[in-house]
Amino acid sequence: MSAIAEAPFDAAAGDRLARRNALVLATGQALAGANNTVIVATGSILGAMMAPDKSLATLPISVMVCGIWAGTLPLGFLAKRYGRRTAYAGGAVAGTVAGLIGYAAIMQANFWLYLVATFCGGLYAASHMSYRFGAADTASAEFKPKAVSWVMAGGLFAAILGPQLVIFTKDLLPPYLFAASYLGQGAFALLAGLVILMFFRAPAYDVGRQVEGGRPIGAIARQPRFVVAVVCGVASYALMNLMMTAAPLAMIDCGHSVTNASLGIQWHVFAMYAPSFFTGSLILRFGVARVTFVGLFLLALSAAVGFSGITVAHFWTALILLGVGWNLSFVGATTMVCDCYRPEERNKVQAFKRFPDFRHHGGGIVRLRLDAGPLRLVPWSMW
Repeated sequence: MSAIAEAPFDAAAGDRLARRNALVLATGQALAGANNTVIVATGSILGAMMAPDKSLATLPISVMVCGIWAGTLPLGFLAKRYGRRTAYAGGAVAGTVAGLIGYAAIMQANFWLYLVATFCGGLYAASHMSYRFGAADTASAEFKPKAVSWVMAGGLFAAILGPQLVIFTKDLLPPYLFAASYLGQGAFALLAGLVILMFFRAPAYDVGRQVEGGRPIGAIARQPRFVVAVVCGVASYALMNLMMTAAPLAMIDCGHSVTNASLGIQWHVFAMYAPSFFTGSLILRFGVARVTFVGLFLLALSAAVGFSGITVAHFWTALILLGVGWNLSFVGATTMVCDCYRPEERNKVQAFKRFPDFRHHGGGIVRLRLDAGPLRLVPWSMW
């Protein structure tokens, strides 16, 4: 008998636990998501200031993506062997270490040490971006889409916390720009880990017990529904990153102000996560296939709007459509994956699904070439 058969699942009790876990993981996502924001917001600036060759300015962000890619499969193994709480705690440790190493790298103006910090930040991102699967584990079929979307909604608050952390801490340790920001990022990671350890409750079959059996990953991956889910996840993530990264540079090149470009990204991030409050309900009402299709259609529509003109309205409309389309298609793809595996197969399947997602995550990173002279570590107001 499997472990899940030894502990029969009660739907009512399970959904109470699922609601608790979803809220806990959404809180953790709000705190942990600041990790990505701090690195993305500061990585190119610090890279330009510390790199021996200014064309390497965006390398820290690329290394973070490599960290996500490298951490995805090991995280699935840890979750299967030792339980989700252990895997999430390990991710929080990586995030805390990333903040401390980032702080040390800035204080020493050491570019290569800073790359180590962003790689650890990528490992942490691989952990907290799997929170949605932890929320789905104890949910019934009816509540599962809502559980996933609740955790995704935590990213909306992360989009607020991350930039504010950078704004309020960038000049706290002059003349070392952003040094305090990385200490704050490490503190957020530590706090998120404590929240998970104290309040997250994994199901009985996920605590210190390895469930044997299950189909080979090849047999699972050949299911048409699984193939569709992976293709939708890869497409939505790759297209979103490509357009999101290129839009600010395109707006400035078309003569728009930096303020308008920043506001466009702000509206885009809001559109990425705000629909999460009702995406689950839409999936329950209209079906996961229809919602995912609408998301992919909105991604295509955002490209069409971008092609149609270069005014601020065109850019902002395209970015908003891009965010909403990504949310619908990505939450839909995640829900489809959750329907393709048995309880004893979930960790390896989820890790396998995230692996191609993040292989394409770096597709939108733009190589930056700076021909200016050396930059000094100075306060933001002087830089």
